[in-house]
Amino acid sequence: MNNKIVPQIEIIVRVLRCLLPRKLPIQNSSSILEKKKATENAIRVASMIKDHTSKFPNFRHYQRNGLYAHLSAGRGNKLTLPTKQYIQKLLKVNMEVPFGPEWAAEEKIKRREMVAEEAHYIFVHEISNEDDSVVKRLKDEGRTCSCAGPIVGFVHYRFILEEEVPVVYVYELQLEAHIQGKGLGKFLMQLIEFIACENRMGAVVLTVQRANLAAMDFYIRKLGWDKREAMRFFVKHLIMKLKLSWRRPKMPQPTHEMLNSVRAHTIIRVLNENIVGHHLLNGFTSCHELASSKLWY
Repeated sequence: MNNKIVPQIEIIVRVLRCLLPRKLPIQNSSSILEKKKATENAIRVASMIKDHTSKFPNFRHYQRNGLYAHLSAGRGNKLTLPTKQYIQKLLKVNMEVPFGPEWAAEEKIKRREMVAEEAHYIFVHEISNEDDSVVKRLKDEGRTCSCAGPIVGFVHYRFILEEEVPVVYVYELQLEAHIQGKGLGKFLMQLIEFIACENRMGAVVLTVQRANLAAMDFYIRKLGWDKREAMRFFVKHLIMKLKLSWRRPKMPQPTHEMLNSVRAHTIIRVLNENIVGHHLLNGFTSCHELASSKLWY
């Protein structure tokens, strides 16, 4: 063979080796299966609990900035007719403007979501000043209050597997206008983080409409969550989805999976990096740090 050709062939071989995908280390199939089973079991166990607030009695009552409230728990498939009607009404009041012309279709989806068995609720009941002394006494005694006034807000959350990570997904955080700006939203989101930690979830995730400027300001500026950092969490999964997208028929996108939508941002709060497996945000990196931190309100 011509001596001039040999070096050229060697160069071509080296280039081809660089271009060809390297073999990834083979993981133990049994360990992968065990991890998957553990994750699914954690979600199943957490979903079976009727009242997640029972583990946090100090969060059953809220007394700040002239607002006196009591929290109760509920499930989507156990809602009474008046409660369903209230949820629908508050959703329309708070969300019709941000969704704009898409609200009619979105409202139908939310009506189905709100009554699902996997839907967990925390309801906010506003109590009168007269009941405040009773609430304070019961709180000091470590007891819960049976006095529940009218519902003035709620949190709808679920335990799901999001991109291979067990998370608490906050579907809705809705408060009536007269109780907003009193620190209750921060209080509720901290309770959600404690619930996520208690049930060994890796993060708290939610989706916010870009047009909902008040919500964007609340989560990003007031709570310190960063949507841009959150995107790194999904990069490798998005790449994989793009590679496989040609194989699958396009399916309707659930409302909680709006990551690629230009109208919405996915925001995440990492609670356990050992579960998540990625460094995403500055702030709490473990449930222990969260539990030992100062309250936000």
